Amino acid sequence: MKVRFGYTIGPEVTPEVYAATVADLERLGFDSVWVPESLQQATLDPIVALTYAAARTTRLKLGTHVILPGRQPVHLARQLAQLDRLSGGRLLLLGVLGIAEEADSGAQGIGRADRGAAVDEMVPLLRRLWSGEVVDHDGPRFPLRGVSVSPTPAQEPLELWLAGQVPGALRRCGRLGDGWMPGLVLPEEAAALRQQVDQAAADAGRVIDPEHFGANLFYAPDDRPAAVVERLAARRADGDARGLVPVGSAALRTRVQEWLDVGFSKFLLRPLVPAASSPAETTAALERLADDVLPLTT
Repeated sequence: MKVRFGYTIGPEVTPEVYAATVADLERLGFDSVWVPESLQQATLDPIVALTYAAARTTRLKLGTHVILPGRQPVHLARQLAQLDRLSGGRLLLLGVLGIAEEADSGAQGIGRADRGAAVDEMVPLLRRLWSGEVVDHDGPRFPLRGVSVSPTPAQEPLELWLAGQVPGALRRCGRLGDGWMPGLVLPEEAAALRQQVDQAAADAGRVIDPEHFGANLFYAPDDRPAAVVERLAARRADGDARGLVPVGSAALRTRVQEWLDVGFSKFLLRPLVPAASSPAETTAALERLADDVLPLTT
């Protein structure tokens, strides 16, 4: 397996710290920088932030958890195609439904009950548009006539992984996704859920590349902030997040190995710490993280 480590940008990051993070990730040899999308939290806009990163780097891949429901697919396909083209084919995409919080859901402009169906319609449309096809489509949400996107992405195809752990999301990933990237699950839980993804893919006459399974992995360099762990716990059915967050270098390396042992090889690392207040703090933290995990890269 090819083991790769990306780094996820947290909320409240300043432009100066973000610039330092991007430069350090490139210098240290991380695979990618990831900018999650939230419509109401104090996070960077992913397309804006990744465009900046594309201009400041030459090797670092550019990833985002992009919210699909509520967007117009032609506009989104055009933006992402141009970002991939301008970056020389470095864009990585993880499609998500959106954060399950009232403010964020309201900002999407689409009811939570309708988000899954919107993704079902959007994903095939995005792929057709990225292929250069002139699209006619009679779907319930996005009727299109004679629409195309130019330029098309540099990557052929531009892959779109999916997230989610509920049964409907797992089936959707099997039917439509190029890969699966869960969060807030333990390795043994993810291994069981992956069987549902693979079965749904087989039912649809597809096979997802065994290399295309990864994990959003929270960690704490020194201690778990209690308030943050409580918020994570609220997003789990069992209300327990204590075992999700390894603390310290040894625990993080052990958790990565546990994921590798069940066949997951792509990791988006996200520290549970307050946002760095200076570029120097960012550099020190990333150098420590690089020492901890990059020797595991193969």
